[in-house]
Amino acid sequence: MNASASAPLAPDAPWVVLKFGGTSVATVERWRTILQLAAARRAEGARVLVVVSALSGITDALKALCACAPIERADALAKIIERHRALAAQMQLAHTAEMDRWLASLQALVVAAAPEQLRWQATVQAHGELLSSSLGAAFMAANGLPTTWIDAREALLAREVPFLNERARVLSAQVQAEPDPALASALAARGEVFISQGFIARDGDGQTVLLGRGGSDTSAAYFGALLRASRVEIWTDVAGMFTADPRQVPGARLLQRLDYDEAQEIATTGAKVLHARCLSPCRRARVPLWVKDTQHPDLDGTVVAPQPTEVAPSIKAISSRRGITLVSMETSGMWQQVGFLADVFALFKQHGLSVDLIGSAETNVTVSLDPSENLLDSDVVAALAADLAKVCRVKVIAPCAAVTLVGRGMRSMLHRLSGVLAEFGRERVHLISQSSNNLNLTFVVDEAMLDGLLPRLHELLIRAGALRTDDVALFGPSWQALYGGGAELKQVPWWHAQRARLLEVAQATPRYVYHLPTIRERARALRALTSVDRVYYALKANPHPAILRALAEEGIGFECVSPGELAAVDALAEARESPRLFTPNFAPRGDYADALRRGVMLTLDSLHPLQHWPELFAGHEIMLRVDLGRGLGHHDKVRTGGAASKFGLPLDQFDEFLTLARERGLRIAGLHAHLGSGILDAAHWPLVFGQLASLADRIGSVRCLDLGGGLGVPSHPGESELDLAALDTALAEVKRAYPQYGLWLEPGRWLVADAGVLLARVTQTKRKGALNYLGCDAGMHALIRPALYDAWHHIVNLSRLDDAATTLYQVVGPICESGDVLGADRRLPESVEGDVLLIAQAGAYGESMASHYNLRPLAESSVIE
Repeated sequence: MNASASAPLAPDAPWVVLKFGGTSVATVERWRTILQLAAARRAEGARVLVVVSALSGITDALKALCACAPIERADALAKIIERHRALAAQMQLAHTAEMDRWLASLQALVVAAAPEQLRWQATVQAHGELLSSSLGAAFMAANGLPTTWIDAREALLAREVPFLNERARVLSAQVQAEPDPALASALAARGEVFISQGFIARDGDGQTVLLGRGGSDTSAAYFGALLRASRVEIWTDVAGMFTADPRQVPGARLLQRLDYDEAQEIATTGAKVLHARCLSPCRRARVPLWVKDTQHPDLDGTVVAPQPTEVAPSIKAISSRRGITLVSMETSGMWQQVGFLADVFALFKQHGLSVDLIGSAETNVTVSLDPSENLLDSDVVAALAADLAKVCRVKVIAPCAAVTLVGRGMRSMLHRLSGVLAEFGRERVHLISQSSNNLNLTFVVDEAMLDGLLPRLHELLIRAGALRTDDVALFGPSWQALYGGGAELKQVPWWHAQRARLLEVAQATPRYVYHLPTIRERARALRALTSVDRVYYALKANPHPAILRALAEEGIGFECVSPGELAAVDALAEARESPRLFTPNFAPRGDYADALRRGVMLTLDSLHPLQHWPELFAGHEIMLRVDLGRGLGHHDKVRTGGAASKFGLPLDQFDEFLTLARERGLRIAGLHAHLGSGILDAAHWPLVFGQLASLADRIGSVRCLDLGGGLGVPSHPGESELDLAALDTALAEVKRAYPQYGLWLEPGRWLVADAGVLLARVTQTKRKGALNYLGCDAGMHALIRPALYDAWHHIVNLSRLDDAATTLYQVVGPICESGDVLGADRRLPESVEGDVLLIAQAGAYGESMASHYNLRPLAESSVIE
């Protein structure tokens, strides 16, 4: 590890700046990591500048020392001194002269206390970094890496900013850092490895000033810009920046690549990993910035650097900030009044307040104040409100929280955000702001609404395809996978092991292939639920005879919606004795008559059949499907509840239906509700059961409650699996309250989606502008779900399954429609004519919805037993 044993560096050797935060410098074990990293960078041929924070907790202790009563200062100082001497002892340092010098300096300052003076406070607080860097220099040198200690105040000069008040100039200063070849040359003449301080600088008078919250990150960025470093590495206690705060969203994904603007927006809008100020110096000097984990240096981190233009628009993160204050200013006099806003904002400037978000109307302007950028307290806000009241009506709304979606090309993704907007529709939204740089969309809500909101929104963004977690070049592992105590459990799809066989059957494409063992496994999982009495397969998902036989053999019944589906079950000897349901919708009279002739339990969901065909149902038992007033699902077309859906009897007609049933001699044996598809929240079905049970109690003849299907199948990487164990537990609990009712489920897609794939061959490639088109012989005639539902299917190049995914493609078919897109912005290996593509999760609503559109032939199918 002895740097002196290496060949001397050239005068123009590149610089690498390494920054370490408080937890990263607090123990001797962490300092060994710092030593190893600095030595490794030196061995790679770079000059190294290590920038350190104070030991964890020391800055807070120094701030408290400044504020405490004189009688308490001696004890407070003694604890700070003891903390550093204890670390020096653990480091086994024989020489601590530099540390001792700064401890003496701190002691002298405390004796000559001037707590009311900002500059005294700044000088006291600066000692945290001065002490830690002195310890670090001694430790690294003692362990074979000659290290030169430098005072950051020699290089970092605070610039004059007219609008900053005195407190901000001293405690939250700003440095103008432009590349300085003279500084680089001067340092190069002094050594190869250096250590300095974060958080501190000097002003024009040579006095110590602080850089405010996140000052150490900012110091490293300033040094990186001054030295025009090859990169700045921010070493902290997490692997990088994530798609959300992992403390609130454990499934948040690591952001592997960001451009400067996106990183700055994420930092500005609530992420704590980086301070927003540290991005600007790096961006101006075009210095890449890495974020890495000191405890796990082998983990990939986040790289912030200029990004290639060939990147699909994607939301990169959802962040939040608490403690937001809204100031609403209203007067009819502002309408087209020249200079009104100038007068108003002059008052904000006068009070030293920086405005964050702005919303305006003809008679109202509302702005937000962010506590991270303002020294907010009730007195400051009250004084501002008093001055504003002279020109307009003022309303202060606090505490609020700002929830921000960040990603380049935000406006191009708005059409995907209907589910997210609906979620906000349930909250109290005070302000919505879409940034002019097309990088963020912010919602300001009551702070109390924030709890639990981010995980729901994160999941919705993934399901909507707005958070492109499928793009492995941008999104890394989840927080759970990195820090959850073990590797992320990723179930390898069955088709990986069957690759050779699939390539054989792909001689004729397009072709569906179904894996019956997967279907049987799913059926057994449902049958194992102790709370569920019967499971019916929604036949419309896929009526392939082999699938029906397999399900019948596993004891699954069949839910049919047409005479043709009933006939398909009757045609199979293995399925004829299976329980069946008939659940039509707006079907002709003959369909109902056919089901009754077959002795199948049928479902009604409107008044019309009883009003116009009463003799058909007289004396029969039926199921009644009700609309509980809401729909769920990732897309309007899969939501089967609410006034906008054609399914189910509305509750305001429930009593009339009961009256007609009694008059016609019908017996209502069961109630049914199905609100939508793709539901991954196990709490949904117990809620439906409870609502149906309360309705059933009013009828008296009901024996069973059918909760429909809708069991979600995760498609996007990062989506959570439906927790069957949690579902079983929750259903059992609610069922104990209503033991008189049997519980039925009728899933379709959940049973068969993962068991089927669609194979296609690449036909052509084309480049148009920035887009690469990859054509194949399977289009919307073979798989219409992407065009119909905006459904997302994983697509791989099966011929090149092990090759790196390097090219962003629009995967399209041969149909004469602009909507013939199987997958937009998919990163695949460079593909050529004849390659076999595999479209996953095609076992449900693929072959069953296929057509001869454009007179294309239907895809053939194969079965793997």
